[in-house]
Amino acid sequence: MSTFGSSFRVTTYGESHCRSVGCIVDGVPPGLPLTEEDIQPQLSRRRPGQSALTTPRNEKDRVQIHSGTEFGYTLGTPVAMMVLNEDQRPHDYSEMDLYPRPSHADFTYLQKYGIKASSGGGRSSARETIGRVAAAGIAEKYLRMTHNTSFTAFVSSVGPIHLPLTQQPDSPEYMEFLSNLTREKVDSFLPVRCPDAEYNEKMGQLIAEYRDKKDSIGGTVTCVIRNVPVGLGEPCFDKLEAKLAHAMMSIPATKGFEIGSGFLGTEIPGSIHNDKFIPHPTDPTSLATATNYSGGIQGGISNGQNIYFKVAFKSPATIGVAQDTTKYNGQPGTLEAKGRHDPCVVPRAVPIVEAMAALVIMDALCLQQSREAARSALPRVAQPMGLKTKEVMDGSERTEEAEKKGQGVVFGDE
Repeated sequence: MSTFGSSFRVTTYGESHCRSVGCIVDGVPPGLPLTEEDIQPQLSRRRPGQSALTTPRNEKDRVQIHSGTEFGYTLGTPVAMMVLNEDQRPHDYSEMDLYPRPSHADFTYLQKYGIKASSGGGRSSARETIGRVAAAGIAEKYLRMTHNTSFTAFVSSVGPIHLPLTQQPDSPEYMEFLSNLTREKVDSFLPVRCPDAEYNEKMGQLIAEYRDKKDSIGGTVTCVIRNVPVGLGEPCFDKLEAKLAHAMMSIPATKGFEIGSGFLGTEIPGSIHNDKFIPHPTDPTSLATATNYSGGIQGGISNGQNIYFKVAFKSPATIGVAQDTTKYNGQPGTLEAKGRHDPCVVPRAVPIVEAMAALVIMDALCLQQSREAARSALPRVAQPMGLKTKEVMDGSERTEEAEKKGQGVVFGDE
């Protein structure tokens, strides 16, 4: 469907070549300072026509807030935002009347609905993500003001070229890199957005090679979320990493998701991979972990460490290279796609990944705040049910009553 979230709900609308695209956001906290200037920066980072390595479609993507605010503050009512499609060229897609583009959504949309948009990718176009990015501008501002939470993504690979640090799960160098990375630093490495001069240049050259051949290439985007409140995530089926995976895999052209040590973590023994607990370096009432192979989430719940993950994007499906394929009528043919398309989507996917991460964290925070508000109305429970204070402190003793009831016991398959 076109709605994402439970408490902070975002519904996007629009096709790639209709009059406008945008969103309606419900569950926005009232009293949040909000204007178009809060939303526009990320839309400008996402927009087409940024460089010779992206689609030349010329869209300014200027957002308009149509409801839900007054005198620069949110009212608590739905916020509607719209961006006009100004540079439409539906005639560039006349071949789509004859051919379903290989690996695109033309065929599947037609089979599902019995009708499809005749120009561009319709709802399957990355143009739909404008509504997501606009909605995330609200989420990001609230999270920044209340918890100083930040979202920073960057290009970590293009084709076979990988930023080496991202291949070293939980190395001190990589953890420090993630802790200090900023959007400003990432954007100082335009147009690719790989925050390393040597590899940024290599990746840019590779994208240019495929562009010049009218072909395309894929890559990965890595994202780090800092200052995430502890306790976010809804086990069992809405674990925080599951919601992040859902969000990331809903972005067009995505083909993979891994969090923390990811697939490389399968090669590390548990004696090393386990994130042992240590006293929190700045909060004496809490704990931290010495390592972060888990990627900031344990048991589906945020543990207060940095959350970091990687998203894989395939090579764009629409290419100018002649491809032998089949027409809708079953006759063989050759397709040389027209239109304006990115030879590699990852440079422009960076703000989209950040946006979807912000929507997940905002929704999870709203759910947790509602739980905490409900709990605060009840008498406070000073310790885990059925356990003595001594056991809470050192695990050395159980009460007879707890033994009978089974409280305080760790149940499971282990």
